[in-house]
Amino acid sequence: MGEQQTPSTTDLVVVLPGITGSTLLRAGNPVWAVTPGTLIEAITHLGRHLAVLQLPEGIGDEHPGDGVEPGQLMPTLHGIPGVWTPIKGYTELLDHLRGLGYREPTGDQPGNLLAIPYDWRLSNRYTARRVKAVVEPALARWRARGGRYADARLVFVCHSMGGLIARWYIEMEGGAEITRKLITLGTPYRGAAKALAQLVNGAPRKLGRLAPDLTPLIRSFPSMYQPTPEYACITHGRDLLKTAETTLPDLNTTMATDAAAFHTALTTAEHARGDTVHAITHAIVGIRQTSTTTLTPTPTGLDERSTYQAEQLYGDGTVPLPGAVRHGLPLDTPLIKRIADKHGNLQRNQAALDEIEGILTGHDVNVRATTPLQPHVDTPELLTPDEPIPVTIDLGANHGIRLTLRNEHGTPIDTLTPRPHHGTATATFDPQPPAATPSTSPAWPPPAPSPPSAATSSSGHHKPEPGLPRLGQQRSQSG
Repeated sequence: MGEQQTPSTTDLVVVLPGITGSTLLRAGNPVWAVTPGTLIEAITHLGRHLAVLQLPEGIGDEHPGDGVEPGQLMPTLHGIPGVWTPIKGYTELLDHLRGLGYREPTGDQPGNLLAIPYDWRLSNRYTARRVKAVVEPALARWRARGGRYADARLVFVCHSMGGLIARWYIEMEGGAEITRKLITLGTPYRGAAKALAQLVNGAPRKLGRLAPDLTPLIRSFPSMYQPTPEYACITHGRDLLKTAETTLPDLNTTMATDAAAFHTALTTAEHARGDTVHAITHAIVGIRQTSTTTLTPTPTGLDERSTYQAEQLYGDGTVPLPGAVRHGLPLDTPLIKRIADKHGNLQRNQAALDEIEGILTGHDVNVRATTPLQPHVDTPELLTPDEPIPVTIDLGANHGIRLTLRNEHGTPIDTLTPRPHHGTATATFDPQPPAATPSTSPAWPPPAPSPPSAATSSSGHHKPEPGLPRLGQQRSQSG
């Protein structure tokens, strides 16, 4: 793809990351940020600021006045055990938009690209108001250039929870009149059962007994309740119940009820606008990844299940398909774009970037006229350095596959070539130093080694790189 000096449209592009996707600062000092050290150090650093970051009960849709403010979008791998899912950062997405000619404001010069960090602890209603205060003056400055820019509008590109914030701004804060497009990647339109399980079950002590207990912290965040499922997902005999229809241990009922009201208000507003919503919304969803879809109460919490009424519907590993599709649409709707990748990688998946480019430019993106493989990849999200690394890939047929394990610099350190059986290939890498990440390339027999960046299929399509953040070191660049 050649670099464009000027975008083909005059609109202002706004990028909103997902939960944990913005650095947090207090008095200019980081309390949640990417550091040159390890992921363990980042989480431990976060633990030292528990008293600062934990929100007071009854915070609602306001700011606590604790001096914590957002800094910038997370550029690389980040994640907190028990808070959503590890995310591989937003560098590739922003670089792709810059490659299309979009530029951030500089000095007195208006720009047509705004990457908006936000305090992801807080209510999405609060954040939507903050987004309004940022984007509307920026759009006014951009329009002031006159000529063809006078009628510019907003185009939102949102990952995960960022899509919930943009939807609230559009529907409830007056943004509909000046928004041309809403592009979402992995947004939980109807919520994700995994978020509810994390609230009830608490944060895992993945780093050992001496690690900080993050459970009270995450249970104080309104943002952790608002992605909880609006759809019925809790098993009760042969029936499925919504969260509001049952009682769950250790769940703040006031915040859970407010989260349900959040979804109801959005759904009601979108239904009132009818086809106008369909016309501006471009939802990119992850598929073919085992995802928590329903929950079964147990004496100790909630048991996560990947099936819905005995049917395996998959998703992106975090947001199941029933939660990724907007209310009122069937799961086979043609109004979504499906990409076989995990939640934490969708925003940097090449097929997703091509789709975003096509939506922004209005022109077809040149791709080979072949059918890409859509693998269903199962790897653990978090492992300690002494654990083996199991990988299972369902290819749907007996295609050859090569598995490559890379270190944090993208250098291959181990390769396995399992033979698929009935369309499924399984392999286990030996325990590795921190930050190794597997990638896949179909091929049997195995081809000659390819460069670290070439994780492509024999049909020429980019393959998803299943994320495997290691709890020992943060990858310094994408693999």
